[in-house]
Amino acid sequence: MNWFGKFIHWILNSKFRKLIVILLTILAFAGSMVMITSEVVKAKMLPGKSDNTFSVYIDTPTGSSKQQTMLVSQCVIDKLKMEDEVLNMALFLGNGIPMDYAGLVKGAGMKGSENVAELSVNLTDKQTRVEPSFLMVQRLRPIIKQACEPIIKDTVVKFIEQPAGPPTLASIVVEVMGDDHTKLRELAVETAAILQKTDTLVDIDIMADDIFDKYEIIPNKEKIARSALSVKQVNQIIYLAFEGMVIAHKNSYNEPEQVNIFLVLDDKTKTIRESSIEALRSKLTSLNLMNQMGMMVPLSEVVDIKKAPSSPMIMHKDLHRMINVIAETDMESQVYPLIDARAQMVEYFSQKYEVESDLTLTTYMFDIYLTDKETGEKYLLRWDGEMKVTLDTFRDLGAAFIAALVLIFLLLVIYYKSFALSGIVLLGSFLSIIGVIVGHWLADLVTRDTFFLTATSLIGFIALMGISSRNSLLLIDFAKSLMEARGMPKRKAIAVSSATRAKPIMLTAIAIMLGSALLASDPIFGGLGVALIFGTVAAVFVSLIFVPILMDNSKSMDIDDEIASHHDKSNISITR
Repeated sequence: MNWFGKFIHWILNSKFRKLIVILLTILAFAGSMVMITSEVVKAKMLPGKSDNTFSVYIDTPTGSSKQQTMLVSQCVIDKLKMEDEVLNMALFLGNGIPMDYAGLVKGAGMKGSENVAELSVNLTDKQTRVEPSFLMVQRLRPIIKQACEPIIKDTVVKFIEQPAGPPTLASIVVEVMGDDHTKLRELAVETAAILQKTDTLVDIDIMADDIFDKYEIIPNKEKIARSALSVKQVNQIIYLAFEGMVIAHKNSYNEPEQVNIFLVLDDKTKTIRESSIEALRSKLTSLNLMNQMGMMVPLSEVVDIKKAPSSPMIMHKDLHRMINVIAETDMESQVYPLIDARAQMVEYFSQKYEVESDLTLTTYMFDIYLTDKETGEKYLLRWDGEMKVTLDTFRDLGAAFIAALVLIFLLLVIYYKSFALSGIVLLGSFLSIIGVIVGHWLADLVTRDTFFLTATSLIGFIALMGISSRNSLLLIDFAKSLMEARGMPKRKAIAVSSATRAKPIMLTAIAIMLGSALLASDPIFGGLGVALIFGTVAAVFVSLIFVPILMDNSKSMDIDDEIASHHDKSNISITR
């Protein structure tokens, strides 16, 4: 028995030393759990992904002109031109960029109004670039928003990165659902205000059209008839003044159809100095039509101007009207700002509503149900977006982890016919989580950005269950064989087993660590590599030091009296 076997035997021969090892293990496990609850190690589905492109979405207030949207867009372009890593940009004014991975669910293909624009930004290759794209976005976001959003009041500039996982509408989405559209807008505004006050949340926006006053120009048929004009004349001059119209056609030998020739007034001529009935009436007065008698009639004399509210777009989901409030996280997991914002919402809405929650551990456990105390109308704040995908992923991986534990335990019970020994193997495997969490904490200390406990980290931990179980199985089987075949005392057998199996266990661990080192630097699978490396280290210490103590305290390791007496007789015959 070498020095390591003597060391294990020395620990097993003292209740005090065994107690110290058990307490240290418990403290290590408790400390790793505290790292999660205290946010020293933060959980997120997937970390930021460095790419060669990102997009900028520009949303000016509903009703803004294309010229106003262009002013904000030009400001963003001027700021991005100052970046050395920006190769080129493409601006899409009044519509979305060609469909990409991020735009699949962000509605880029459905945009078609003058108050929106999308900017596609191409960067130098990520292999030669020092600054990852997600860190560049984090740095540029406050600079550009501060400089460009005030140009047009209530403008929202959003930075959209290519997602590392499934594309979602936003990192955090609050679906405000109900039947009263006016009340929904109020709730959406209040929800967005709470998200604005939550740390690490940026790019907050309400996905609903703003209500604004518009002016309708209605031809007055009676006045038109008295002025010896036609309705067609009036409509044509109105379209010509504000939109433009086809005035002729061009025929070409190479074209199968006629080519329309448009007449459009310049922007200065079409622009009205202010948004008022007086300014619009003055504009119409400057437009004259010649009637059948050759007299010039001002357009303002034959039309009526009516002020009316705009008609906003109405969205539905599950037969209920809905308004989405979206937000992005700034180098943060979605879970933590969600918990903070939800607590603030419950406190705020409790003043006017009866607040209820879904207490079951389901996908919608963070939803908030509101009942108006005065009218009894019901509303729902449902959380969606990447946050929901994160919760669903961790929930499913947690269920897979529990299923793996149960399956391993049942197989071990069938093999050992002992619940105690099966529990020892299972506990030794589970404690490898200490290394997984501590490893992420150490990785976070040496990386520039936050190193999150991700979905791939949990996959690595589940994979470690089988590796850790194998280590404990080697010790238990070899110790039992020494006791049964050679009649060795239990503590000595455990010590010899630990010393003998330490070398193959260590070699296996080194092989796993070297193989996982290639994954540790990957932006997506780095969590898997770190989990395997540090989890394996923890599994080795637990298997070789903590598991032997549990084996010594387990009565299932004791051999039967019949086997012991057989060994005694064998020893006597050998002596004779």
